[in-house]
Amino acid sequence: MNRPPLRIGLLSFAHLHAASYARVLAGMPDVEVLSTDPGHEARPDGEIGGAAAAERFGVPYADDIDALLAWRPDAVVVCSENVRHREHVELLAAAGVHVLCEKPLATSVEDATAMVKACEAAGVHLMVAFPVRFSPVFAALRQRLDDGQLGRICAVTGTNNGRVPGGRAWFTYPDLAGGGALTDHTVHVADLMDALLGGARPRSVYAQASNVLHPELRVETAGLVSIEYPGGIVATIDCSWSKPDGYPIWGGLTLQVVGTAGAADLDAFAQLVTGFSQSRGAAVNLSYGVDADALLLAEFVDAIREGRTPQPDGYVGLRTVEIVEAAYASAGSGEPVTLSP
Repeated sequence: MNRPPLRIGLLSFAHLHAASYARVLAGMPDVEVLSTDPGHEARPDGEIGGAAAAERFGVPYADDIDALLAWRPDAVVVCSENVRHREHVELLAAAGVHVLCEKPLATSVEDATAMVKACEAAGVHLMVAFPVRFSPVFAALRQRLDDGQLGRICAVTGTNNGRVPGGRAWFTYPDLAGGGALTDHTVHVADLMDALLGGARPRSVYAQASNVLHPELRVETAGLVSIEYPGGIVATIDCSWSKPDGYPIWGGLTLQVVGTAGAADLDAFAQLVTGFSQSRGAAVNLSYGVDADALLLAEFVDAIREGRTPQPDGYVGLRTVEIVEAAYASAGSGEPVTLSP
């Protein structure tokens, strides 16, 4: 039986993941795509956007958000600058459109809460883009925990390191990004912790941050976050932009989980073939394996078709924003921040 095509919008090419999402959506069967890129004219020279970006990424283009909504999409993927997430998600919710929002969900707990409530009031789904959750190695780790092979979790050490985001200067503008490395990289590991601990909220957060790695920037580029969860579970997250500009890949994400019956290590991006390019005169890394962005979008599309809430949902995004907001408060005061139950 033929099913009607699902209409998926792509709102903004500001985020680096927008190119990947456009490619995956354009290749999905029974999915139609339309993109728009508000504010692209204000980006620095050399940063692609607008109709030119849509052509490069292989998706149709609408001149503005009104035209995108007039197309009557079933759902929209929001890839705008972090501080614009609330505005765009609330607009889409009011139009009755399901939303997949890039991480972080928002730059404040207040905004994230408002976004979750707006989608609930409108009866639309809100999902947050945490693709690492769909990595097969993370699925294997969760299965080991479910099978009892590691016992009860005692501690987790996570890293999410990378280069300073290139090609999109707004990542280093506090008025658009909301912050630097703490904002950009804490939430991925916090999401994995959320999944491993069944949505448990932290008791306290302690953090330190600096821009010692890139002192020319106005945001922090190095950060270390320590989180205490119920039951005495402690997690640490190295969320620094610590890879040099010439590093052959953007960075990586790792976890070490220590339980009462064993330990496990995870490297989400270890599937690489490494070598040296004579023509480039540099090291090269070629990744292989599954496309986590494709698995993320498949969950979003399938959930819409099946009428269920996609995961990770807005509440997961809200809990990760709570950790980031507490981390900034702690880094500013030099003291741990206790979160309300």
